[in-house]
Amino acid sequence: MLAIGSAIRRIHTTVDAPRLTRFALHPPKSVEVGFADGSIFNLSAEFLRVHSPAVDSKIRSIGGEKVISGRRHVGIMSAEPVGNYGVRIVFDDLHKTGIYSWDYFYELGSNKFSFMRNYIKSLKKHGLTRDPRRRK
Repeated sequence: MLAIGSAIRRIHTTVDAPRLTRFALHPPKSVEVGFADGSIFNLSAEFLRVHSPAVDSKIRSIGGEKVISGRRHVGIMSAEPVGNYGVRIVFDDLHKTGIYSWDYFYELGSNKFSFMRNYIKSLKKHGLTRDPRRRK
């Protein structure tokens, strides 16, 4: 985690989001991020997983809409710094290709409730659920 702290202190290249001042991993449940404008966001593992910026997440779509279901109980295993602009989060469902930039964390945190509301509406629209499938 020391490497993430040093990445935070390096040159911040954002245009829209304030400078990241805090990154705290609370495995397996959440990530907390703080910004220079005083904003502090606690983002759950499920929320981060379904809003992964990874290309392979976007492939799973229904009618062109990105829909990831069954991730209510997903956990975060680790976070690895990527350059001076973000982290790669490794989830316990083995998803690890999403790189979350500091700007993307700010966007997610600033819009958390509308993003989650839209996610739940999308699941209902397609007859899906946040809960994982039961094994037979």
